[in-house]
Amino acid sequence: MQRPPSGRHNPGQSSMVKLAGGGRFAGPRMRSIRLLAAAAAAGGLLAVVACGPSAEARNPQSDSRSQGRPYELAGTQVFDLPAPDLGRDYQIFVSLPEGYATSDRAYPVLYVTDADYAFPLIRSIARRVGDGGDGLEDFILVGLSYAVGDSPTVSRRRDYTPTPRGPRQDVERHGEAPGYARYVETTVIPFVERAFRADPDRRIFMGHSYGALLGVQILFTRPTLFDGYILGSPSLWYDSRHMMTVEQRYAETHDDLPANIFLYIGEYETPHPGDPRYGTADMVGDNAAFERALRSRGYPGLKIASSVVRDEDHLSVMPSGLTRGLKHLLPPRRAPR
Repeated sequence: MQRPPSGRHNPGQSSMVKLAGGGRFAGPRMRSIRLLAAAAAAGGLLAVVACGPSAEARNPQSDSRSQGRPYELAGTQVFDLPAPDLGRDYQIFVSLPEGYATSDRAYPVLYVTDADYAFPLIRSIARRVGDGGDGLEDFILVGLSYAVGDSPTVSRRRDYTPTPRGPRQDVERHGEAPGYARYVETTVIPFVERAFRADPDRRIFMGHSYGALLGVQILFTRPTLFDGYILGSPSLWYDSRHMMTVEQRYAETHDDLPANIFLYIGEYETPHPGDPRYGTADMVGDNAAFERALRSRGYPGLKIASSVVRDEDHLSVMPSGLTRGLKHLLPPRRAPR
């Protein structure tokens, strides 16, 4: 098992980490991330196809890639970080900015849920849109894995929801977000800030759907844990809008909420009978109500912005929405060249 380094981590001494078949990270040590046939890219999914004989003939050095082997996502690392209090094992996936090895500065850190999908997607956006620091400020990306051995559905429904009262049709366990948030606070963040040059004053949380619901809970129960939040299509409908009640209770006992929040939601995440593009729950309305409630409190330390992304639904909105969130929370430190 990978132990926390005693000092700052030297990425030059690490092997790459590996994504095994079916979206599961295999083996107990650092590996190179291997994306199977498709890798997430900014604005959508970019198919990565194994080289055939003609490609091999053009590039003799492609032998190791020409037999259907998975594609390796270079410059990434995986660390095992078990959660003994929860009785489960987790991993984190780490991608450092391109200039990390040649600088001595501390970087903001973006922690993202649903890492099997979101980690390679954000990494691609950070490089394409970030443009070496001209489009976005460089940042360290940390993906929060599902529990080892669990399916994504089982893991996220259990770990990202605030109460055990999940949708009636769901058979999976719900309501263990408080314990999972404690694990992120006491295990993940201290490891990252020991191992890398991470700025402890610039932690950003990013989640979508149930992942954003987890972020909302952290916002009100651990309000100083993160400086910024990108909350995409948050499932505020959960348990009869339970988090709206939590928001109200927080307001009754607090005078401030120090956070920089960016909300995004797809235009089609609201009912429109007869049009299959639209959803069944009014998540657009819930998102707007949540924003109005926060603005009405007059918290001096709160900054909030939101975007309703046109022509997008709950599943398609994430690449565009999180790109807007990154631009909002991590603008470039210098003027573009």
